[in-house]
Amino acid sequence: MHIELLGPLSAELNSVSIAPNAGKPRQLLCLLALNANQVLPVPTLMEEIWGTEMPRSALTTLQTYVLQLRRLITAALGPDAPQDAKDVLVTRHGGYLLQVPKGSVDVHRYERLVAAGQQALDNGEDETASAAYDEALSLWRGPALVDVRIGPLLEIELARLEESRLGVLERRIEADLRLGRHGQLLAELTTLIGRHPLHENLHAHCMTALYRSGRRWRALEVYQGLRGRLVEELGLEPSPHVRGLHQAILAADPSLDAPGSERSCQVGLYAA
Repeated sequence: MHIELLGPLSAELNSVSIAPNAGKPRQLLCLLALNANQVLPVPTLMEEIWGTEMPRSALTTLQTYVLQLRRLITAALGPDAPQDAKDVLVTRHGGYLLQVPKGSVDVHRYERLVAAGQQALDNGEDETASAAYDEALSLWRGPALVDVRIGPLLEIELARLEESRLGVLERRIEADLRLGRHGQLLAELTTLIGRHPLHENLHAHCMTALYRSGRRWRALEVYQGLRGRLVEELGLEPSPHVRGLHQAILAADPSLDAPGSERSCQVGLYAA
């Protein structure tokens, strides 16, 4: 089984789609897949589908949606399968469980790669961390659950995933900057600060990459653009970290140079 939620919904069993066309059964499948191999109580499933305005027939209707999913699973399993749909979409006391092999859901693969990247980062292994984060980000095919009806629980999951995605992107860029890949990052960072015009860390990374690429004037322009938007839209000055970076760029501080560059090596010798 392969279920992909980091983009348009795709759910296949034996290369046959088990993704329903109707909105609420799709919603149910996504919530079960996000929590694969865990029992979800019936009230939780009903809350996702109907929120606080549950019809009197909510339980019966939920059972109908489960039956629809099982029919799709049965068709994908085929007549000679050693298991049936009830072994995949399992009824448990008070709830349901989607039982799938480890790694079947892209969200879970993504989260394992993120954890591996964080472990490598904690160990000072920037190359390994960057590779793990890059592989995790490659699983995204667009906005998560982009073609799925969203209820209160999926909305929380969606916000969590998007926040995670941006955080992973930041950490991968930080690792790449430490690896001296500033030139390779310029196009990506320019696009990112356009998409996130008030995101200070991304602007700071862009300023650093520009400075290390010999474009100090452009790094200062990026700072002024960020500051103008923060003041105009939020009434805020940039954070002390970003202001400090701005001052360091103005002063051509050698500590900003790429690791391994001549000036940074000299600074290291003098510091020793």
